[in-house]
Amino acid sequence: MSKVIIIGAGAMGSAFAFPCLDRNHDTTIIGTHLEDKFIDELKSNNNFHSALKVNFPKSINILKFEKFDSILKSKTDLIVLAISSKGIEWIAEQLLRVFKDLELPPLLMLTKGLSVNQNKYELLVDKLERLLNSNGILKTNISAVGGPCLAAGLANKVHSSVVIANKDIKVAKKISELLNTNYYHTSYSDDLIGVEVCAAIKNIFSMAVGASKGLCSNNATDEIKEKNYLNTASALIKQSIYEMEIFTKLLKGKKETVSGLAGLGDLYVSSAGGRNSKMGSYLGEGMTFSQAKNTKMKNVTVEGADLIFQIGKRIKEDFDSKQLPIMLAMIDAILEDKKLDFRWENFS
Repeated sequence: MSKVIIIGAGAMGSAFAFPCLDRNHDTTIIGTHLEDKFIDELKSNNNFHSALKVNFPKSINILKFEKFDSILKSKTDLIVLAISSKGIEWIAEQLLRVFKDLELPPLLMLTKGLSVNQNKYELLVDKLERLLNSNGILKTNISAVGGPCLAAGLANKVHSSVVIANKDIKVAKKISELLNTNYYHTSYSDDLIGVEVCAAIKNIFSMAVGASKGLCSNNATDEIKEKNYLNTASALIKQSIYEMEIFTKLLKGKKETVSGLAGLGDLYVSSAGGRNSKMGSYLGEGMTFSQAKNTKMKNVTVEGADLIFQIGKRIKEDFDSKQLPIMLAMIDAILEDKKLDFRWENFS
């Protein structure tokens, strides 16, 4: 039995507690400072998680942020980060505050994203490491999870497969073995770059595939589109994988990672539903991003759009629409608030 602390009481952080508990680990969820009210409501409602629609076993400790310091300072085998990509600076500050003079336990990031630092692409694992190193924590061990695993499915213990990545394959294997259950199937990889890149950019391509129904034909009726849009979706998935390979190679990740769980697998599950796919459906219907965001998804985080705001400008410096026709079309639609238009003649 190991001691696992999950930071973040949102859907994925909470769902991640289930395989930890089923492996008999001492499992604690600590909410962020923004989740105190949510945790109060959860506990007052018999541990019912409103996002996951499941009741938590009493054996899972769910604590508010006020307990952060005392819990983190206790001996811990693994800290799981289940915060948003925008919260990387915040979690770095919290870890620095607690572990400034202590050894930092191994970290496992559920957070997906990619940013630009000094005009260079930066993985979130590298960003966190940089923030910690520059402020005195020089020894870090950060792994990441990739693959097609929706939170609600995990919480309901449906068969789900993921890949644990670390630059040190031995560390990746150890964490994989720590978490593997009869429904949460974990593999491992030393291609941390490839797994992290795929986990991030698949959200952009999920929006593109989500647009397939609206864009499958200029003249067909809605009924015809509903019955036949999968032709278009399949073509977009194939081109998306091709472009993911090009982009992953640029960042020194492995091509084969794109065809695995972190790439093709995650793209499939994200395209089948979710926030990115939903935004894509509105863009496919002819709405601009600002129209869709303000009228349909005003208070909803769209990870693919957020990523484009982070790295879209830099991508346009490195590629053109002949190289990455889908990615560049999505960037133009988001950054320039244009109607989505794919250059099919540039597809490979």
